[in-house]
Amino acid sequence: MSPVEENVSLTDGMHLLVKALKLNGIDKIYGVVGIPVTDLAREAQKQGIRYIGFRHEQSAGNAAAITGFLTKKPGICLTVSAPGFLNGLISLANATVNGFPMIQISGSSDRSIIDLQQGDYEELDQMNIAKPFAKASYRINKPEDIAIGVARTIRAAVSGKPGGVYLDVTANLLQTAIDKIAAEKTLFSPEDPAPSFIPSRDSIQKALSLLSKAKKPLIILGKGAAYAQTDENIKTFIEKTGIPFLPMSMAKGLLPDDHIQSAAAARSFVLKNADTVILLGARLNWLLSHGKGSHWNPNVKFIQLDIDPKEIDSNHFIAGPIVGDIASSMNSLLEELPNYSFNFDSNWNSSIEDIKKTNEVKMNEKLNLSSNPLNYYNALKVVKEVLDAHRDIYLVNEGANTLDDTRNVVNMYYPRRRLDCGTWGVMGIGMGFAIGAAVTSGKPVLAIEGDSAFGFSGMEISTICEYNLPVTIVVFNNGGIYRGDGLNLSGGSDPSPTTLMETARYDKLIEAFGGVPYNVSTGEELKKAIVAGITSLKPTLINCIIDPKAGTESGHITSLNPKHLSDK
Repeated sequence: MSPVEENVSLTDGMHLLVKALKLNGIDKIYGVVGIPVTDLAREAQKQGIRYIGFRHEQSAGNAAAITGFLTKKPGICLTVSAPGFLNGLISLANATVNGFPMIQISGSSDRSIIDLQQGDYEELDQMNIAKPFAKASYRINKPEDIAIGVARTIRAAVSGKPGGVYLDVTANLLQTAIDKIAAEKTLFSPEDPAPSFIPSRDSIQKALSLLSKAKKPLIILGKGAAYAQTDENIKTFIEKTGIPFLPMSMAKGLLPDDHIQSAAAARSFVLKNADTVILLGARLNWLLSHGKGSHWNPNVKFIQLDIDPKEIDSNHFIAGPIVGDIASSMNSLLEELPNYSFNFDSNWNSSIEDIKKTNEVKMNEKLNLSSNPLNYYNALKVVKEVLDAHRDIYLVNEGANTLDDTRNVVNMYYPRRRLDCGTWGVMGIGMGFAIGAAVTSGKPVLAIEGDSAFGFSGMEISTICEYNLPVTIVVFNNGGIYRGDGLNLSGGSDPSPTTLMETARYDKLIEAFGGVPYNVSTGEELKKAIVAGITSLKPTLINCIIDPKAGTESGHITSLNPKHLSDK
């Protein structure tokens, strides 16, 4: 029993921090414990906050980040100091880039020793290191400031454009004693931490005026629109205007992918021909070629809805900027919509439909092509069939070809069900996102993983098994990064830089932790295994053998590779 526990009139920073988190609705923490935060995790669990322990802080951070995306409340990642902090920082930075509210709480060492660089245990100036990678970075030094520190951290994470926030808690803070009654009087929950940001009426009218002059309009849905959880208003606006829509990857399912107005199967055509494009929670970054070049109509006009004014004109002139939160902006658009009439080109939607039908025929030819071993497309045909019958499932997806082809083949029918690599296209989100989605929703999760991508976070299958989470993992094993048939150009015996082990049995890994393994090589075997996994709700891993010759270098972004001169 600690001195604080013996003295009922005292509490300390650790106990007070747990109370502050619980008061603010934090009901789960993902993390890796050690000095100085082990007792913090124990106390949080004691007080009813669910603690999910991981093998690596990056995966814990990814779980926290996707929890934030799904709930609009900050997910919490707890790490130790220095190396543990740095491991978590990767996911914190990724959360910030993607606009996911997340808080990384890390223990840290003695400030007086760190500031003089005298060599303390895991010495690192964590707060300042985190600043370039986070939306905000704070340190709490006194227990009297814990409530303020937690409130500021939460408000920073969820207000305006959401993002990752770092909170540094020193070992000294956690053990400092304070009068219990006085300490509890400091506790509070911030009022309206994510206030509405209502756009100006002028901007709404300007945007609708631009839209009324359009002949070939298009709406691009981004993950910011999915995050906003104003799904019905978005659906109403799209259906009332009749404008075709193109969902970005994590916006799939805002409206069902089989919706008549979906232009996903005619992506190149609509980008090239649209004369007015509404960016609804989407950014003109590399994923949309910055709104420039041969992919786009050179005379296109953009209307952009974004809560961050810095996004406006970031890559292209925005003729109709609407700066505000997506929910308020959609409310305003719908209120003003009856005052405008539209005269779109009568052939626009029918032309899109013709292109969709042509492309769907081409896609079906790929899906129905029989091969032994399987390739990406006939394997994904099976995944599509299963998810068409189990529409409410969460789909986590990462890889190169595995990511790109799954996005194009597998339909989503509900919002925020597809979770993937996001803005950075980063590998390693797979198991963290799967765990976060399973813990947050309680629903089955299917993770479709490239074999290379799985390697970044694969050890977290032990976490999945330990907490008995309803996660089914399919590893598309073609024995390589991109492909498994790479050559060592020196003629030596080492594998090529892109070669992995074609004979690897990833299913054996989950067997070691008590999960259910499958090793499959046919479509029929794959289908039976996926259905068994998602309906049993048991941790399951399916090693799916894919042709090593299947796939392309870097998937659909081959053009981003530098062009080099040949060495003759």
